[in-house]
Amino acid sequence: MTEGKRRIAILGSTGSVGCNTVELVAAQPDVYDVEAVVAQRNVERLAEQARQLKAKLAVVADESRYRLLKSLLDGSGIEVGAGTDAVVEAAMRPADWVMAAIVGAAGLAPTLAAVRRGALVALANKEVLVCAGALVTAEAQRHGARLLPVDSEHNAIFQVFDFEQPRAIERIVLTASGGPFRERPLAAMAAVTPAEAVRHPNWSMGAKISVDSATMMNKGLEVIEASHLFPLESEQVQVVVHPQSVIHGLVYYRDGSVLAQLGSPDMRTPIANALGWPKRIAAPSPRLDLAQLGRLTFEPPDPERFPALRLARTALEAGGGAPTVLNAANEVAVAAFLDSRVGFLDIAAIVEETLAALPDQRIDNLDDIYACDREARAIAQRLVGNGARRAAGG
Repeated sequence: MTEGKRRIAILGSTGSVGCNTVELVAAQPDVYDVEAVVAQRNVERLAEQARQLKAKLAVVADESRYRLLKSLLDGSGIEVGAGTDAVVEAAMRPADWVMAAIVGAAGLAPTLAAVRRGALVALANKEVLVCAGALVTAEAQRHGARLLPVDSEHNAIFQVFDFEQPRAIERIVLTASGGPFRERPLAAMAAVTPAEAVRHPNWSMGAKISVDSATMMNKGLEVIEASHLFPLESEQVQVVVHPQSVIHGLVYYRDGSVLAQLGSPDMRTPIANALGWPKRIAAPSPRLDLAQLGRLTFEPPDPERFPALRLARTALEAGGGAPTVLNAANEVAVAAFLDSRVGFLDIAAIVEETLAALPDQRIDNLDDIYACDREARAIAQRLVGNGARRAAGG
């Protein structure tokens, strides 16, 4: 390693967050040494990134893609790996900073491996804290790891939260755009199509997270995340709808002060904040022009239109495996909706029924989380099948 460079690993490098991270790293090649890049199966992009960043290791989780990755990197001198064990090994490389952006439960084990090395871990995987928040934060404290939130809302709070005086804080507020159906009558939401649901008004995101934004489950998951990231009680984590997506988070202090973080809706800003932490680095995000914006508006979330927020609060308060069940059922329901097998309003209904079917799940380790996740997915899949048969008149 060149003296003074920060050694990094990018887990989930071919996704949206990963590609933005690669862009920022590539812009400053004299600042970073790349230990590893990891992808699920997009080996063409992975190989391109590995060569661009001069990574030491490239890993594809899908073992069937190993030979293609190896051929694409032939002669580069870059080490190649494949499979879930290789993904965890990539997280264990001696990187000072690790971007944890592997989607879903597959991101749990490698993120925990990086935490147990005492690394700076940039968290862009919601499942890590939703499903294993208590376990991950305890391990971070035990091993001296630092969790750096990458979600725009949590990163916003992170930037203005006084960790030296947590008792001086009354509450934090996560902002939500309200998604594309904020003003649509509830009765009309039953007819929402997948194409409509993935058209987010402000952010450019993948299909699943766009649907989560439309149901506001995304914000519910963020409430659970925030309860693990910040030393606050769950009732101190609140949500407000802010359609312009300019203010990303607010911290209310006991003296009446309210500190907010503002920025254009561009993920390169929070990624750059985490990548450079504790310093600030340059990012090509569009700069705000408040005079041009002219107006910022706020409103409370509608609990009838967005029951997902209530379900997430219920899971958070229940604790144990409830957040894992919530997340697993939601993933199954959203996938079924995107495949046109269930309706938009069925998503929250499937999650609620799955939560009711699996009360009091105990979580002590990763195996418990995986078992809970599997059971919840099986129940949700049955509910999807029942719903599809009902819709077909079966």
